[in-house]
Amino acid sequence: MADTTAADMGRVFETNVLGSVRVLRAFAALLDSSAAPVVVNASSGLGSLGHASDPEGPYADLNMRAYPASKASLNMLKVQWAQGVPRWRINAAGPGFTATDVNAHRGTQSVEDGTDAIVRPSHAVER
Repeated sequence: MADTTAADMGRVFETNVLGSVRVLRAFAALLDSSAAPVVVNASSGLGSLGHASDPEGPYADLNMRAYPASKASLNMLKVQWAQGVPRWRINAAGPGFTATDVNAHRGTQSVEDGTDAIVRPSHAVER
C-alpha cells in the first residue's frame, strides 16, 4: 500500500474520473437540447464500497488501489449528476467480470459481452 504514489492514482483518475467530467461537459448542451437525454458510464463492481469491505466478498483477495477508488469516485459523480440534473437519465453500468488487461484477461466473459450489457436498450434487458 505504501508504494502507491499520487502519480499512480492521478493517471487512473485522469481517465476514469476527470475524463468522464470532460466528456459530460462537452456534451451538456446536446443533452440539454435532447428530448430524452441519457448518459451511461462504464463503472465496475470494484467501485463498490460494500464489496471492497466484505472479507468474504468477490474482491476480498484483490489488492488494487487506483482503479477501484476511481470507479467509486465515478459512481458518486453519477449519483450527484443525477440529483443535480434530474431531467437527464444518468447511469453507471458495470459490465461484469470481463476479460481485460485490468484482470490479466481472467474475466469470464468477452469485452463484447461486457459492452453489449451496457449498450443494450433498457426495454431489451432480460429480467
